[in-house]
Amino acid sequence: MHKNKWAKRKGTIGERELIDMFWETGNWSAHRIAGSGSSQYPSPDVIAGNKIRKLAIEAKVTSDVRKSFPLAEIEGLKEFAFIFGAEPWIAIKFNVEKQWFFFSLEDLKENPATYSITLKDAKIKGLLFEELIR
Repeated sequence: MHKNKWAKRKGTIGERELIDMFWETGNWSAHRIAGSGSSQYPSPDVIAGNKIRKLAIEAKVTSDVRKSFPLAEIEGLKEFAFIFGAEPWIAIKFNVEKQWFFFSLEDLKENPATYSITLKDAKIKGLLFEELIR
């Protein structure tokens, strides 16, 4: 399978895993926004919520120990979350860890052209799923 197709498929599988995790709690609902990266409008990969909170989540799965995001992707997440009335979150699953880490946008390191986070920082700053949904 072509590398870009595999990356897209890996991302889709990861997003569906997150959807299942939210629904399995019994008090959260979640939905994947298909084609979120190709829309002319800003949109997250996943929206999740319950009676109290709404989350807009940009989700990534990576085999690297660092993940970067284009500035426009993070700005789009901020814009969508603001208009929708949701909390913007980044979810990353580093394959070496086999678990999801969730970050507020303030946890990301801002670089000239990107935002980024490392696995090392994920272990320090990231929330695990159970912590996020409390």
